[in-house]
This record gives sequence, structure tokens and C-alpha cells, in this order.
Amino acid sequence: MILLKNILLAFLGFSSGIVISGAVFAFIAIIGVVPRLAQKTQTQNSVKIYEEMIIAGGIIGSLPEFWNIKFEFPKIIAGVFGLGAGIFYGCVAVCLAEILDVIPITARRANVKNGFFLFITALALGKLAGALMYFFVSGFFEL
Repeated sequence: MILLKNILLAFLGFSSGIVISGAVFAFIAIIGVVPRLAQKTQTQNSVKIYEEMIIAGGIIGSLPEFWNIKFEFPKIIAGVFGLGAGIFYGCVAVCLAEILDVIPITARRANVKNGFFLFITALALGKLAGALMYFFVSGFFEL
């Protein structure tokens, strides 16, 4: 019974990870962070390298979740990493703000009136349920 439970938990965790990582990378691709940055920095020939580095960062950044890996860097390197991460998140936020103007226009032109509300509501309720379970269900985040 315990083996079946562990297999089920591993399957659910792996499946959830695939969905979330796919959504994050699709989000980054849809809002056009990489092409926009390449255009602004006039490095259009390096777009493939940028995309590969984002994927490598996602993979390497998830390694400490699987193994007990600790990265200990000098404060200056941690500061440079923090600065880089802040710049990346800032670029994502700016791209998101830029694309938000496109969504209502597209919905209006395509005559989409139903569905957006349900989709956004489902996302919000799912996030709420997950957060409540994390904080209030004892042992939810432990195996």
C-alpha cells in the first residue's frame, strides 16, 4: 500500500511539474521576452542561445528540489545573480503589461464573450485551494 502511495505521489508530482514548467515556458514564449530583448539589444542572431539558457536555467534551478544540493557563493556573486533575476522578472513584467493591451482587443475582434471569465475564475480558485492546502493541511507538503 505504501509503495502504491509513493508511486501515485511521484506520478502526480512529475505530472504537475511538467504542466507547470510547460506553462511557464509557454508564457515566456507567448509574451515574447526573448525576441523583444534580442531586438532591443540588437542580438537577433543569438535568440536560440537565449532560449536554451532559459531552459537550462529552469532545469538547473530545479535540481536542489530533487537532491540535497546547496549552492554557497560569495555575497558578490549572489548579488549579481539577484540583479540578473530582478532584471529578468522586470522584463517579464514589462512584456506582460505590453501584451495585456492585446488580449481585450483580440477578444473583441474575435467576438469572444464567454469563456474568459470561467478560465480566470478557475485559475484563481485553483491557486486559492493550493495555497490554503499548503498552509492549513498538516503534512501536505511533506512525504
